[in-house]
Amino acid sequence: MADTPSTKHVSYEDAGVDTAEGARAVDAIKAAVASTNRPEVVSELGGFGSCFSMKAFKDMEDPILVSGTDGVGTKLAIAQLLDRHETVGEDLVAMCVDDVVPVGAEPLFFLDYVAIGKLRAEHVAKIVGGIAEGCRKSGCALVGGEMAEHPGVMAADDYDLAGFVVGVVDRPKMIGPEKVHVGDVILGLPSSGIHSNGYSLVRKVAIEGRTVEELEAPLEELGGESLADAVMRPTTIYAGGLVRALRAGAPIHAMAHITGGGITENLDRAMPDGVDALVYRGGEDGPAWDIPPVITYMVREAGLTLDEAYRTFNMGVGMAVICAPEDEDTVRAALEEQGFAPFRVGECVPGSGKVVYDDER
Repeated sequence: MADTPSTKHVSYEDAGVDTAEGARAVDAIKAAVASTNRPEVVSELGGFGSCFSMKAFKDMEDPILVSGTDGVGTKLAIAQLLDRHETVGEDLVAMCVDDVVPVGAEPLFFLDYVAIGKLRAEHVAKIVGGIAEGCRKSGCALVGGEMAEHPGVMAADDYDLAGFVVGVVDRPKMIGPEKVHVGDVILGLPSSGIHSNGYSLVRKVAIEGRTVEELEAPLEELGGESLADAVMRPTTIYAGGLVRALRAGAPIHAMAHITGGGITENLDRAMPDGVDALVYRGGEDGPAWDIPPVITYMVREAGLTLDEAYRTFNMGVGMAVICAPEDEDTVRAALEEQGFAPFRVGECVPGSGKVVYDDER
């Protein structure tokens, strides 16, 4: 006997997707998105594709497009626990734009992907508002994105973020390992805290088993700050200021964005063959720069060795900048002009392209 077709009516909304709320969410973010526009943006929010004019870069000798993509990761789980969603968008932008600037690229435009269990316009507006703030800080335009509702796949309050950025640099002005030489100095730009890496460990040793009230209580070890405030502080965005410093002629040889893997597994990416990065890790008193209290707290709570700490956290160095020793004062002045507070991290020595440590200074 043939199957009888079902006469039951099931709408898209019955399946858990609210298209009307999706449209309301788009309306809720339009102003934030528009606030990031650059003159090169051609299309408006709501089209199928985003258009960006390259006419402004026609005088470049050899324009090179530079792309990057990343997410926020476990920090989002903590944001959901604390119901703090206003700044994770800045983390998303930072992770992407600060990955393209180390070759000298100017971030041009950004797209986001928001996957969420149950779409609520006000909730998404907070998230995208943070993304827009990150784009304004870095100088790139938020030209589009996607909000995807996943009922039955994700819990209603769960969400995940991914970002994608495109930048441009003129090939003759590119920087990188090929410009680094033995004797160059390594400067650090301060991090705001943990940034967006190491959060699986943070969650394990400092978040799990604590109530929201406990997480929001001030801690003496953090200078009176709460764990909630310390771990949710947004990632510093360096790209905008670094692009302006490069435009002003700062003689920078290379940069390294200190993200997952810490100093050990990121600074080596700026080293050519035959050159090591010698980092002044210091002895019992630690390095000659300030490590954010929240990082010191996490290292102690997890019982990490120095080697483990420098392979997990940024240890107070969010971006490393490399230059010739005779240009150090000039580069420092250019960075300070952009509001950074650079400090000496180490120097480039003969080696094999690795990060090595001097624990005596």
